[in-house]
Amino acid sequence: MYRKIENKLEEWRKSRNRRPLIVKGARQVGKTFSVLEFGKKYFDNILYLNFESNNELHKIFERDLSPVRILRELSVMTGETINEGTTLIFFDEIQSCSRALTSLKYFAEEAPEYVLIAAGSLLGVAINRDANSYPVGKVDTMTMYPLDFEEFLYAERGKDAAAIIRESFEHLVPCSLHTTFNDLFRTFLYTGGMPQVVREYLDTGDPLMADIVKKNINDAYIADMARYAGKTETVRIMAVYKSIPAQLAKENHKFQYKVIRSGARVAEYGSAVDWLNAAGIVTACHRISEGRLPLAAYSDNSAFKLYHSDTGLLAAMTGIVAKNLLSETGNAFRGAIAENSVAVALTISGHTPFYWESGGRAEVDFVIQHGDDIIPFEVKSADNVRSRSLSEYVRRYSPPFSFRVSEKNFGNENNIKSIPFYALFCL
Repeated sequence: MYRKIENKLEEWRKSRNRRPLIVKGARQVGKTFSVLEFGKKYFDNILYLNFESNNELHKIFERDLSPVRILRELSVMTGETINEGTTLIFFDEIQSCSRALTSLKYFAEEAPEYVLIAAGSLLGVAINRDANSYPVGKVDTMTMYPLDFEEFLYAERGKDAAAIIRESFEHLVPCSLHTTFNDLFRTFLYTGGMPQVVREYLDTGDPLMADIVKKNINDAYIADMARYAGKTETVRIMAVYKSIPAQLAKENHKFQYKVIRSGARVAEYGSAVDWLNAAGIVTACHRISEGRLPLAAYSDNSAFKLYHSDTGLLAAMTGIVAKNLLSETGNAFRGAIAENSVAVALTISGHTPFYWESGGRAEVDFVIQHGDDIIPFEVKSADNVRSRSLSEYVRRYSPPFSFRVSEKNFGNENNIKSIPFYALFCL
């Protein structure tokens, strides 16, 4: 299964100023698979070390953090020869060993000739827990996400499908395969981007088997909450996580603590929201009061929407059946899942999504900062694509153009670029 991160890994390998690389991302997004495939392609051998499943590894890092000693002992323990430049050293689930994370600093300073990649599914949580262990300024970093729709298309229809969409996006001309791509995107809303789920569905075409895989991944997320947080905090994290479908089912998707339980407050559950965000399980979209540069200066951290990092897992949490997502009519909650997919797509494209609200009278679903431009996005899951809120935003801030995302074909009218959901990977 092709992943676009492979291109970034190759650029890193060729870099003259290469440092140890940390690949971050939520559990099950494919980090281990992609790094191992990269290693098989470009290196003579791979020294694979999993800190979550091998407790003996931790003892090697309890002493001094000299790369020479560490490599010698790792070679003896594994029976692998470790050569400069031709061996890929892969520290997997490195969040389980803070000393191994700290050692990356010394590999950068004392052994830069060795090629080292570290990966972790809860690195954001680990760093917050033990900030002193992180080798600030001594590592390169990449974040890996679930498959986007372009990667899904590679697996389902090959690269030509994505190329056709990119051509329509570039010229804003109707796509002749619009109906086909809309149908495929509905399938993607259901499967989400977790590689195991996508592969199961494409191999079997059985929604029930795919649902089982999604349930297992959700269970693994909950197990991580219990493992990497205290007992009281775990209960709160799980409560916030399980409230996400109810938060998005409301007409106003703004996160409300009272949805978790009556009387809930930010002082009690705020850190749980932060934990889920640090773990890469959710994406927070904060409100801005002004559509001006820089957006972060106008952000209100107390008002936000919380989206799941994967639409397939979100669908599984709701119990919504496949036919309600795969049919043209769908159901009411499909609109929330479609909006969630936009937040995910913007994040994967490297943008920080915000939303704009004006006194409760007007709201634009997403606003991003792209270079020196501020671009608003209006999301419409129904046939009606008229929006007074977007018109009000344009009147106030005169953006260079706006995006309207819906199931309609490409077009450009009144400086509003209409793009279908399936083209968001082109941003």
